[in-house]
Amino acid sequence: MGHWLATQRAEQAGGFIQRFDPAFWTVNFPRPMMAAVTTPAPDTVRVDAVFYRRDDLAGLIWESADRHDHPLLAYEEARDYRACRLSFRWRSAGVLALDAVDGPVLTIEGRDAAGQPRAWYVRLWNYAEGTPTDARVTLDFAALDGGFALPDEADPVWAGDVERMFVSLVAPGYDEQGGGALPAPVEGWAELGGIACTGSGAVLAIGDVVVPEHDLRIASGYDDSYHLTPQRLLRNALHLGYRGAIVHYVGMSHYFRLDAGGGAVTLAGGALNAACAAWHGDFARRARGLGYDLIWSLSYELFDAHCPAAWKQRAADGSPALTGWVPPSTLLSPASDAAMDYLRAVAAAFLAIGAAAGLAPYFQVGEPWWWVTPGAVAHPCLYDANAVAAIAPAAIPDLRASLDAAQRATLDRAGAVLAASTAALTAAARAAQPGCVTYLLAYLPTVLDAAAPEAKRMNLPVGWAAPAFDVLQLEDYDWVTAGDTASSAAGAAAATARLGYPPAAQEYFAGFVLNPQDRAQWDRIVAAAQVAQRRGVRGTYLWALPQVMRDGLTYWQDGEDGVEAFDDVAFPLALGREAEVTPTFSTSVTTSGGGRETRQVAWAQARTRYDVGPGVRSEADVAALLAFFRARHGPARGFRLRDPFDWRASDERIGTGDGTTRGFALVRHYGAAVRRITRPVTGTVRIAIDGQPTQAFTLAAGGMVTLDAAPPAGAAVTAAFDFDVPVRFAEDELTVSRATHLAGAAPSVPLIEVREA
Repeated sequence: MGHWLATQRAEQAGGFIQRFDPAFWTVNFPRPMMAAVTTPAPDTVRVDAVFYRRDDLAGLIWESADRHDHPLLAYEEARDYRACRLSFRWRSAGVLALDAVDGPVLTIEGRDAAGQPRAWYVRLWNYAEGTPTDARVTLDFAALDGGFALPDEADPVWAGDVERMFVSLVAPGYDEQGGGALPAPVEGWAELGGIACTGSGAVLAIGDVVVPEHDLRIASGYDDSYHLTPQRLLRNALHLGYRGAIVHYVGMSHYFRLDAGGGAVTLAGGALNAACAAWHGDFARRARGLGYDLIWSLSYELFDAHCPAAWKQRAADGSPALTGWVPPSTLLSPASDAAMDYLRAVAAAFLAIGAAAGLAPYFQVGEPWWWVTPGAVAHPCLYDANAVAAIAPAAIPDLRASLDAAQRATLDRAGAVLAASTAALTAAARAAQPGCVTYLLAYLPTVLDAAAPEAKRMNLPVGWAAPAFDVLQLEDYDWVTAGDTASSAAGAAAATARLGYPPAAQEYFAGFVLNPQDRAQWDRIVAAAQVAQRRGVRGTYLWALPQVMRDGLTYWQDGEDGVEAFDDVAFPLALGREAEVTPTFSTSVTTSGGGRETRQVAWAQARTRYDVGPGVRSEADVAALLAFFRARHGPARGFRLRDPFDWRASDERIGTGDGTTRGFALVRHYGAAVRRITRPVTGTVRIAIDGQPTQAFTLAAGGMVTLDAAPPAGAAVTAAFDFDVPVRFAEDELTVSRATHLAGAAPSVPLIEVREA
């Protein structure tokens, strides 16, 4: 497997779209209202919205620069609209009509002819023909005026440097100054149909790369993609090579209905708000049309501001469980019948959307747990009124402290309540959609926290043991991004042993990168996905598509598995000990007319070539060489070679402790140059921390050393070892003859180093 973090498209495949293509509009709005953008027809974009307050306003947005698509799939930035003429059919209901005082306005943001930032406000009714709710709107950007009443209030638009434009949608009773809640939630919609853009600026170039189908699947989340059209989201997944099932996390902040004024969540009128239902209906239909399955993922997490107080998990002091998101979410108490009834209704609603689209039912319970407060003291949130009644918990001031029998029994009872709640949730899913396949997603760094070894009693309960779910899904991104491969391996083994799901009944989530400045973490995430595949899990997902798009992750599957393409055997020493060694670089040198040189180094490390022909000394050597060449299928399979000039390292610094990291890669230093060592000789590796030898480590494939405990911050981690070089035959043919050998001439047997890291 290979991957690349693309930043922009160069010579990769491209195509063209019409400017204002419906798939590439977005939507934005303030909390607590909700809106969604879909494409009911190839030339139509639609907004569905729910308004709770008098000052709620949704914007249907077109941006000159594509900030959302994967860099290889983005459209070109084109800020000059003066040669464009846009027309569409406007249809709407439930929102203020075109002729209203606060009716739809096209706000154009950019710079004027003098380069000064400014905005223009174009009243669409001034350019409409038809009724206030069904009209043809035509906008010639070369002759467009802002202002409410034309021509008296005309404000000529200069459309030569536009950043973005958006159409505003508000509910009847709109008050820009506030005015509080609407008497009841208002549902409305607007469509721009028959969109046509003409003129010399009507066409945009767009990336049209298609990555071949590969062995990774993708996960996505509604909270991170609600503002995009489903068509756009799925285009990225398809073009980036992801197939099979998509795990779709329905989120914690955008799916619910709210009571009047945008207060607490409610089931009145249904579990899902109208905008969410419209978006997911379109998403499900398009997913099915592209051959995807959807695994609907629902967690116990809910946006705190809209969660009824009685539903929240609480610590012993009564404070609610709050996550670190801003604004925060909370965790629903598994002991609250009302909260669990709510989740069951939500699950049934999403499964019904999938069924209506013709999708088979798949349902995941995502990371259900009892919250533990972060910080110096770990308070378990087992003390809401419902939990107290169900569990009768003993006081547990700190989950990381040594616990007595009564405290451990409390955790066992809490685990039983959690398992009973998930069992009821999956039973509801199966009742709503018979034959529904059920999944459990467990986040191992929390439920198997080494600092709180008893936490698994409540957050990885034995009530989840097979066959409680059809599939166990494991996630461990905190360990992965920290390079703690040892905890990842130990965590997977512990979860397997505790719950009894074999790897063939497990799936793995690799990810995720929270912040764009940490995009280099994808290297470790892709490596973790490969480790899970070697473990034999039935599927591996990247979490998640919005971050893949943001960071330009481009993944492909090699034609041949790199593990199978290497035979872990040594080249016969009798042949290799007199090898000719040639380190090579790839450097382009450009000489200017004045004789000055510009040198560009394409490789960060030397790649060594060898010729082992001089080692052939007898007919037996020739026979051994030919047999070895045939066994490797020529250059198809790699093998080990002992470099006669460079095969032993001593006191090599392989890292510096930070108090967390336990995994370090073996390296060899050549001045400032660093070479990864992937084929150390077993039994020769010795590790020291600040000069003190230690045996408390394991050596994994690829020359990865994992210490039993993380070295303290600032401690020097050094290694001594013997090593071989991974090589392959350089050519498809090997020519030796009896005459050549008897004449004392050495055959040429070229080998080339194989890069493994």
